[in-house]
Amino acid sequence: MPERIDPLRRLGRGMVNGVWRLGFASRFLFAILMFSGASFRRLHLTLREVFVSGVLSLLIILVSGLFVGLVLGLQGYETLQRYGSTEALGVLVALSLTRELGPVVAALLFASRAGSSVTAEIGLMKATEQLKAMDMMAVNPIARVVAPRFWGGVISMPLLAALFSAMGVLGGWLIGVVFIGVDDGAFWSQMQASVDFRYDVWNGVVKSFVFGVAVSLIAVFEGYDSVPTAEGVSRAITRTVVTSALAILALDFVLTSFMFRGTS
Repeated sequence: MPERIDPLRRLGRGMVNGVWRLGFASRFLFAILMFSGASFRRLHLTLREVFVSGVLSLLIILVSGLFVGLVLGLQGYETLQRYGSTEALGVLVALSLTRELGPVVAALLFASRAGSSVTAEIGLMKATEQLKAMDMMAVNPIARVVAPRFWGGVISMPLLAALFSAMGVLGGWLIGVVFIGVDDGAFWSQMQASVDFRYDVWNGVVKSFVFGVAVSLIAVFEGYDSVPTAEGVSRAITRTVVTSALAILALDFVLTSFMFRGTS
């Protein structure tokens, strides 16, 4: 019979494995940054990954942003109507999207669509020993495979978040102005007067950039560290989505706390 492991020993083993993986991920990020120069010298590799991670994710980002804006506009109008402030609907929609919903929801969708795809691709390359073959041919797999995918995600994420927020504002305008009948001039003028570029738009860009780094690093790391079997790759994909979601929400809390402290 296998030795029964008591809960305390199991907890200790889990903590040790977690610390080990965190250290290995830190070294992995350092290696990516070291070999990024070689990756950018072959710019077509990074541009291809921008297309794969960013352009191919446009449909789900735009459609989701539109529907989020529609819901925000509808619920925001019902709430503001109680206080006679329906003209502030544009402010509510714009601030909700640029500060929080745009970067966070876009990052979650990006992790589910592009992050899982990157993990699966690198994991399958490891399972079929393509990465070992590159090593044998004196081709660095981090510079040739990992770094372009990492930077493709980092570049794509802020652009996708901006498009998500823009479509959300469009959705709020459609439901508020076109269907409900909020004054068009008040919708846009109050939005322009209340949304600050530095504290609202720029903070959202910073958040989306940080989310892009986190999601891209998790995706390439889980694929590179996956067990080279079908089950191992599937588990790596699951870890990518779950870990990315938790990292996004945790980083959102940390960044928001610093940003609000800076504006107080």
